[in-house]
Amino acid sequence: MMGIIAVVQLELLVARRNMWVATAVLLMSLFSVVLTLAGGATAGTLGVDPLSVAVTSITTLSVYLVPLIGLLLSFDAIAGEIERGTLALSLAYPLSRAEILMGKFLAHFVVLAFAIGVGLSMSTGLVVWQHGMDGMTFFPMFYLFLTSLALGATFLGIGYAVSALVRQPSVASGVVIIIWLVCVVLYDLGLLGALVADNGGTFSKVVFPYLLLANPADAFRLLNMPDVSVAALSSGLTAAGSVTDTKSLLTSLLGWPVLALVLAWLAFKKVEP
Repeated sequence: MMGIIAVVQLELLVARRNMWVATAVLLMSLFSVVLTLAGGATAGTLGVDPLSVAVTSITTLSVYLVPLIGLLLSFDAIAGEIERGTLALSLAYPLSRAEILMGKFLAHFVVLAFAIGVGLSMSTGLVVWQHGMDGMTFFPMFYLFLTSLALGATFLGIGYAVSALVRQPSVASGVVIIIWLVCVVLYDLGLLGALVADNGGTFSKVVFPYLLLANPADAFRLLNMPDVSVAALSSGLTAAGSVTDTKSLLTSLLGWPVLALVLAWLAFKKVEP
């Protein structure tokens, strides 16, 4: 355990030196505040709970930004050490590769949690300052924080796997950007195109729900969007039925970080310093 803590401390120092902490906090805070201000005017006009509007807006932001931050924190965690020649030194210590990987993950997870927490806290404080606390429930914001951590942890693990497999930071950076584009942008566009082409057929009723569950970004989005908004997204979501209930979505979102870390560990085992 002390070895893992030592790796965590070292990685936190590296993250601070490389300005990843400041960058992650700045990105989350800036966009969260902007979206909260933009949504606040709409909430006042429509008479909707302003905190619910903020949660919906920040969910749309988080599904793009949290995976990106996770990948940027992790893409050179192993490949960077190989390039700098420090991996051999790390492996010379009485630490297993699983312990080294876990130390890196915990450090980057702390950075991610701090960035998300600051951004959501600023949004919540801004909403309370504008509208007061009467009738507000803060559970949706706390729920968004927890699910954002699970989403970020998934992409941290994916970043480590890429870093171990590619072993060159410059190549790893390009690969993780492609993964980000596929998971959070192109995947949904492909599903939408398939739904339109299928026109309510077998794909929409049978295959589509499971493809939603297969993507952690979609599971995150469906868990945090209000039920009315989810139902209005497309007819395919209605066809998804009980397959995309809360239990199934949580299983997908919480299972992905474990799977990603296992894949990263298996890839790291094969890395030669």
